[in-house]
Amino acid sequence: MEKCLLLGNGGREAVLAEYISKGYSVYSIMPYKNPSIAEFVQASNGKFIIGNPFDKELVKKFIQDEKIENCVISSDNLLQDGLIDLARSLGLKTFGPTSKGSKIEWSKTYALDIVEKIAPEMVIKNYNVTDIENLRKVIDTYKDDSFVIKPEGLTGGKGVKVGGVHFKGKEEGFEYAKSCLESAGKVIVQDKVEGREFTVTGLTDGKNLVITPTTFDYPYRFDEDKGPGTGGMGCLGFENGLLPFLTEEDINTCAKLMKDTIQYVNKDSLEFNGVIYGGFFKCKDGIKFIEFNARFGDPESLNILNAIETPFTELFENIQKQTLSKENCKFNKINTFTVYVVSPNYAISSSKEPCKFTLNREEIEKQGVKIYFASSKQVEGNNYESVGNSRLFAAVCKANTMEEAREKVYKALNGNVDSILNYRKDIGTMYEH
Repeated sequence: MEKCLLLGNGGREAVLAEYISKGYSVYSIMPYKNPSIAEFVQASNGKFIIGNPFDKELVKKFIQDEKIENCVISSDNLLQDGLIDLARSLGLKTFGPTSKGSKIEWSKTYALDIVEKIAPEMVIKNYNVTDIENLRKVIDTYKDDSFVIKPEGLTGGKGVKVGGVHFKGKEEGFEYAKSCLESAGKVIVQDKVEGREFTVTGLTDGKNLVITPTTFDYPYRFDEDKGPGTGGMGCLGFENGLLPFLTEEDINTCAKLMKDTIQYVNKDSLEFNGVIYGGFFKCKDGIKFIEFNARFGDPESLNILNAIETPFTELFENIQKQTLSKENCKFNKINTFTVYVVSPNYAISSSKEPCKFTLNREEIEKQGVKIYFASSKQVEGNNYESVGNSRLFAAVCKANTMEEAREKVYKALNGNVDSILNYRKDIGTMYEH
């Protein structure tokens, strides 16, 4: 069995480890022992070590010592830092863009420049600001806080601030934009538009693009979409692969932009394969572009991979051969439902004090609900503790109806998750309109 190195340590990597382990031996370098990843490594007769996945000398030594042939990376920071470039230089077959390819995510101005060239009608009016005087002038063109502030670099899905939602009034918006400008040397100020936000995920071999089932994410911390933005508190995927407010034509519009972007990025050499994930608004005057990610979303990956029919090994090989198509990358017609469980401090406090909690995982999984660990490690038995201040673990279910999937997850969590932990109780609602 071939060996595959998986770098990254969140829920997204936990589900990737599961599907990679069905055809490859999984190898991993983890900063702490993620229980899910460790189990899939063990089940596939692979190996993990505790270490820094950004340490290129360590990664290189691990690849060479273990004679690893393949590498999968779907973590924004690791991609930006060039870990795919390192794997390629050592002769590995890879899934994920080079640092240059992933620039569509880590530089929002670069992504906007591309979209303005190939689909200007999809661009929301914006200003690329590089100095404080210009920032003042731009903010003063708005009558109120009807604008959006976008930091230039990676922010883990938490950096974009919307006027009237994340900041109140022009001055508060100006101060946030100023802080972004000071840290990165540039900031984007964009018009606030009315529309439905959605994401489209595509798998690509650098030439061909296959769109996965579309998902609906719940990014806000509390019920009724209240509180700060997060990496995602839950996610839905419907059996028809669409969302109630989207049409096939909408998806095709997004897919064309994504495919054209990949071709633009790869025009000189193959810098991009793996996953491209686009954020969009559906507005009265058409589909508008928000941003690109160069990897799977989290929680979206949990829904998408739980719906995949084609073995990951086949998907990986077709990406290497640039023969990816709808015929060899298939998805089951199934409803998928994800809820993330978090510590009380998540997205509210910057405290990294470990949150100790209990979890009756065996009882949850007995009810047909999978647990994928993210920023957690097992202490002993049913006792766990948080690592850092990100999300702890996800509960995922697939079923013939969304109602059944939703009911199973909430019923399984009830009474089997420590009462100090938090999760949204309204995932599976608020998507109809």
